[in-house]
Amino acid sequence: MKLRTHVSSLKGSLRVPGDKSISHRAIMFGSISHGTTLINDLLESEDVLATIKAFQAMGVEITQKAQVTKINGNGFEGLKQPGVSLDMGNSGTSMRLIAGILAGSPFEVDLVGDESLSRRPMDRIVTPLKQMGVSISGHEKKQFPPLTLKGSRNLSKITYHLPVASAQVKSALIFAALQVQGESVIVEKEMTRNHTEEMLQQFGGRIDCEGKTIRVYGKEKLKGQEVTIPGDISSAAFWLVAGLIVPNSQIRLDNVGINSTRTGILDVIREMGGKLLISHRDEKNQSASLTVSSSSLIGTTISGAIIPRLIDELPIIALLATQAQGQTIIKDAKELKVKESNRLALIVSSLKSMGADIYATDDGMVINGPTALHGAILDSHKDHRIAMMIVIAALIVSSGQVHLTGEESIKTSYPNFFNDLEGLIDG
Repeated sequence: MKLRTHVSSLKGSLRVPGDKSISHRAIMFGSISHGTTLINDLLESEDVLATIKAFQAMGVEITQKAQVTKINGNGFEGLKQPGVSLDMGNSGTSMRLIAGILAGSPFEVDLVGDESLSRRPMDRIVTPLKQMGVSISGHEKKQFPPLTLKGSRNLSKITYHLPVASAQVKSALIFAALQVQGESVIVEKEMTRNHTEEMLQQFGGRIDCEGKTIRVYGKEKLKGQEVTIPGDISSAAFWLVAGLIVPNSQIRLDNVGINSTRTGILDVIREMGGKLLISHRDEKNQSASLTVSSSSLIGTTISGAIIPRLIDELPIIALLATQAQGQTIIKDAKELKVKESNRLALIVSSLKSMGADIYATDDGMVINGPTALHGAILDSHKDHRIAMMIVIAALIVSSGQVHLTGEESIKTSYPNFFNDLEGLIDG
């Protein structure tokens, strides 16, 4: 695909699609609760549709009409053995969290995914779930998918210190612990996005969170709720950076989720001197309007506790750093190596091919800027966030054309991405 280049400005406002993480969890909680759940503004991306299809295969009635998704749940015990393997597509969230949900179901099921998902390590959930009494296995030492899982009605409580900072692993264990009589304790390595904890309380469950320690109380009856999904800050991040680095630009993004465990990119933008305005805050829905405009940027260091708050935004932050004065250092980001791709390697190779002064380290990267980018022939390797980063980078190339393969992967999280881009170019 030949990308748009040499764009003179971006103007306008838009609403980014619903938050992917929250959309997944809303489907899951609705499916394991009793009664009716109504979800407004669900993200209808390929990843979320994989979650929906998995629960439909397990007998959950899920219907969609206009912008409302209706789920008739019958609790954990209402889940039925599917007649087919559950295909999670490219969604690591679906595979890991659903494995936790199935921990208490006494039937065998195969969890499968696409080529990319089949290279993502699952030992991080297999190990603790086995400790709880689940029969679960994958391939090789890292327990790569497909996973074969058979749960148990007699799970054991667990006290578990997470070896990695991962909201997916934490959430899988929370779902499993909900099916155990008594109290389980999960201790995070670093605090990660807390959508599962917040939604559990919304659906009537008991959970106590104090710092990095989470106490889950099992055998609580969850009740269906009405949920409204805010816009996904991970999707908004691409427009935030575009508005900062494309000349003569101003972009307003409405109804963007600003849960504090997800807003690391906003802190980085401020630290780098970006022009950012937050307005129209909705405290109940944890959302706001975000407005950015073209800015003179300075390099910074990104490391430590902020990394889990912006792990999915690091590809586009790396692009931002190529246009900042001075050096930007990203550390403590080894998790990038086991995303939909080895994102660390792909970020560096893609931006270097376009002329960026960037090199990888063992746990991150170093970027020296500002640099003028030029055209290149690039492959996203079916990673949606790498693909979107390249599209935004193409907007500021000073010479040549940018050709991208693998752009179809963007549909896993942002089906209307290219339409929204054209609207800002014409704005």
